Amino acid sequence: MAVNLVNVENVSKVYGTRALLDGVSLGVSEGDRIGVVGRNGDGKTTLIRMLAKLEEADTGRVTHSGGLRLGVLTQHDSLDPAATVRHEVIGDLADHEWAGNAKIRDVLTGLFGGLDLPGFPKGLDTVIGPLSGGERRRIALAKLLIDEQDLIVLDEPTNHLDVEGISWLARHLRERRSALVCVTHDRWFLDQVCTRMWDVQRGDVFEYEGGYSDYVFARAERERIAATEEAKRQNLVRKELAWLRRGAPARTSKPRFRVEAANELIKDVPPPRDTSELMKFASSRLGKTVLDLEDVSVRAGEKVLLKHVTWQLGPGDRVGLVGVNGAGKTSLLRAMADAVRSEGETQPAAGRVVVGRTVRLAYLSQEVAELDPGWRVLEAVQQVRERVDLGKGREMTAGQLCETFGFNKEKQWTPVGDLSGGERRRLQLLRLLMDEPNVLFLDEPTNDLDIETLTQLEDVLDGWPGSMIVISHDRFFVERTTDTVYALLGDGTLRMLPRGIDEYLERRRRMEQQAAAASAPAPAQEKAGAEKSAAELRVAKKELQKIERQLDRISEKESRLHGEIAENATDFAKVAELDAELRDLAGEREELELRWLELAEDAQGA
Repeated sequence: MAVNLVNVENVSKVYGTRALLDGVSLGVSEGDRIGVVGRNGDGKTTLIRMLAKLEEADTGRVTHSGGLRLGVLTQHDSLDPAATVRHEVIGDLADHEWAGNAKIRDVLTGLFGGLDLPGFPKGLDTVIGPLSGGERRRIALAKLLIDEQDLIVLDEPTNHLDVEGISWLARHLRERRSALVCVTHDRWFLDQVCTRMWDVQRGDVFEYEGGYSDYVFARAERERIAATEEAKRQNLVRKELAWLRRGAPARTSKPRFRVEAANELIKDVPPPRDTSELMKFASSRLGKTVLDLEDVSVRAGEKVLLKHVTWQLGPGDRVGLVGVNGAGKTSLLRAMADAVRSEGETQPAAGRVVVGRTVRLAYLSQEVAELDPGWRVLEAVQQVRERVDLGKGREMTAGQLCETFGFNKEKQWTPVGDLSGGERRRLQLLRLLMDEPNVLFLDEPTNDLDIETLTQLEDVLDGWPGSMIVISHDRFFVERTTDTVYALLGDGTLRMLPRGIDEYLERRRRMEQQAAAASAPAPAQEKAGAEKSAAELRVAKKELQKIERQLDRISEKESRLHGEIAENATDFAKVAELDAELRDLAGEREELELRWLELAEDAQGA
């Protein structure tokens, strides 16, 4: 029987005149993996701080089991700015001690990309003080994960991690024995890691079994049974539920509630996007040419990020852009944006960007644009436009769009200077959409947004007719809002990934394996006579050629299967069958590529 680690009994917390938590009772047991969701400001962080006894409750009590080993990652670290990374993360362990510890090696490689901490000026001996907030946060997370705990409490652990780092962290937490309570807006991460969900709403906490997808199903069912009056919120939940049910079956864990009742909610719900209709409308707004890259190279100082890229963004294209940090994602967007703003006069380091005549660009950068702090929210939106055309006959006033993005009538009169970081991000998005662009560049649009606001943004983008490029480490958002994924793999190229982010992660793993194989010291020759004979080399080369032909055939099969998936998009049984074939091919490809590497290394050594 699982041991109870933490008990929260009848806890209440009031700030000013607002009750964030009102008579909440919860428990955390051994083996629990709990995700905490809710709107910004509803009390998620307050709840986990009280759970960890970092903050006192006004009423009620929180009790920990005797000898509880607790690890907490808060939004503000307590690292010593004068200390080095080595001192904070590894402590007094000698190099041979920590380097021989598989867990420490895994954490350093997973969070920093290598044992020598590439990207840090002096590796482990880098002083913490001058580092950025994101770098400090990764150090604090590494320090926590290297220790052993009974319970880990994490507040936004995926912030400042790239897609690979998030994937590694999900795997690491699944394999740990520690119980987990985690606040995050990353829905893919919640699905991968959590087996229970706490939804913090209006002073109460609702509990659900399963990960994020299961939570969406159960919440839709609960709202149906309760016949809530929040029709707008329920419609968004139903729409997201419809999208999840149309996705891969593996996305959800085994449900423990009435999926049939949840499915009843979505039987008449159309797909989130009518792609052909949007493409038709986008073509009428944009014409044939949007942005064409012809033999483009992009630099950052002396470093060449992209070399001789030829690519086209067409009318209605919805593209997700992923890649390692520093590969040039933001630099590529900026180069294209500069060409648009200058009407083709400003061009990248080499090559040219051809801009369509009717392109009207809106670019959401990672920096929140400065607004007059004295403006009211509604006034800041009306400064751009009073009404906006969202396509397909949909039109909204500035006030209606404000409500869609979580600014109710009362909040619309709040001065901009009083808004939180997440609320300013929402306002920035609002102002961009009010300007009626037909091309959108979104660089990390999910920063500081809660899950409810993300679903509202996705709903608006579902009906938005135009071309769009999204850079985001939020895998769920990329898969939900885009149709095609391209990757910058750090080798100066831009590649289309038919299987999306899964394929990106596979490619990155193969690149790391190849780099490790290339850097490994060549084994000493046991004897001069042990060298490969000419006959053995001929056999190896023959097998290499055979493997290359097999890989070509696999690529052809994969292309054919992707075409069949597109043709049978509405036949879910057929799509699942084709997807299984693709996965088998991916496994076969990986085995062949590893064998190819072995043979190529032998041939070179000879």
